[in-house]
Amino acid sequence: MEDKEYKLIKKCKKGDINAFQELIKKYDKTAYNIALKMLKNPEDAMDMSQEALIKIYKSIKTFNYKASFSTWLYRIVVNTCLDFLRKKKEKVYSLDNPIKVEDNEINREVKDESNTPENILDKQITKELIHQCINELDDIYKTVIILRDIQGFSYEEIGNILDCSLGTVKSRISRARKKLKELILAKKEQNNEFFV
Repeated sequence: MEDKEYKLIKKCKKGDINAFQELIKKYDKTAYNIALKMLKNPEDAMDMSQEALIKIYKSIKTFNYKASFSTWLYRIVVNTCLDFLRKKKEKVYSLDNPIKVEDNEINREVKDESNTPENILDKQITKELIHQCINELDDIYKTVIILRDIQGFSYEEIGNILDCSLGTVKSRISRARKKLKELILAKKEQNNEFFV
């Protein structure tokens, strides 16, 4: 840990808000990017990364220097996003069922934001397909894929962020990649007309 960062953390532990703002300057963009990759919605990502930073500010007194500050911070971001995803899953509504309003029913309509095949290059289609498949993974697999393959964290850093052993990290990444590959192949088969 840098001497400057250590001094800032000490000030933060005493409640210095300016020191906290300076401390998180170099982490807030990555925190937002992790949240965005996990939640796939800029507003939710902004809300959850901000909520995570508030949690970090409130609990910085408990930071014990066992892990690096960045690892501790990213663990809180990931856990905040996972909590949000769990709560969101509890509030799932079917698009097939109408909304009941007093004596009437309103059918749900969803804007189709997918591009037509004529406007999409194969590379863009594949990229969208991969992101779609990542979103379909269980949260724990989605998390390790984002941390390792998208954000580029090392196995050790992921172990610290998720608070699990190196062996667990490696097996989760292996399973996640296998499941992701299966999903991609199944989707490609379903959408065969898009892939030449």
